[in-house]
Amino acid sequence: MNQFKAYFLILALGLVSPMAFAQSADEIIEGYLEATGGRDAWSKVENIVISAKVNQGGMEIPLEIMQSKDGKSYTKVSVQGLSLMQGVYDGNTLWSTNFQTMKPEKATSEDLENHKKTLGDFPDSFLNYKKNGYTVEMVGKEAFDGTEAHKIKMTKKPLMVDGAEVENVEFYFFDVETMILLGSESEMKAGPMKGKTAQSKMSEYDEVDGLYFPFSMSQGEKGGFSQAIAIDKIELNKAYDEKMLMYPDAKAPTSAPSTAPTSAPTTAPTTAPSGGK
Repeated sequence: MNQFKAYFLILALGLVSPMAFAQSADEIIEGYLEATGGRDAWSKVENIVISAKVNQGGMEIPLEIMQSKDGKSYTKVSVQGLSLMQGVYDGNTLWSTNFQTMKPEKATSEDLENHKKTLGDFPDSFLNYKKNGYTVEMVGKEAFDGTEAHKIKMTKKPLMVDGAEVENVEFYFFDVETMILLGSESEMKAGPMKGKTAQSKMSEYDEVDGLYFPFSMSQGEKGGFSQAIAIDKIELNKAYDEKMLMYPDAKAPTSAPSTAPTSAPTTAPTTAPSGGK
């Protein structure tokens, strides 16, 4: 048993022991927030900057991911000296680099509205879920990636897909011993993977300024391909250049790398490193 696991077992048996027999989703969520640093500490986070990398086709691709309390965000993908921006939101405009044309493109109005519905989730969708109008319910216990977990259903604000409103439900899995978040699952609502189950996994938690974050993540199709994300560093409340968020002139010349990926290797995690997103 590693040192981190031992720490959380002690915490679970001590501070969180009253939660041991709780069947309420609300109590499990409070136990999770306490185990990862405490509600008060989470509420003081203004932004999170993540340095990470993914491996695609044998090529290691660095990422820088920023998410902030005021809703601003970006993912910078570094490929052969180029910085390609994905999921950039400046408070008004949502845009990304098209990996085929190497030009910036604004999101559709539907994607922009769906994005705005998630802005209250920072830094963790569990922190203010009641204020955001979300509902939670306890499903039961279930094995997740080989670990016994509490399974909680969260119903969020409905999404718009092809002009129609669709249910927005995500299932979260919390380790019954440590109360930490192991991962999440949800149904894909659009695209070629529509109807399949998206799955995120989180592990290798470590402490950053008194809060605990996963430093290893994966996202993909349940039972299918999954993209691993190795996190090197997480910084809180860091100053960043807001010029990076500005939508550039789409006519500005951009040279494509000789081995440019045909699609983004990843965007900002659909579940925040601190928890649900």
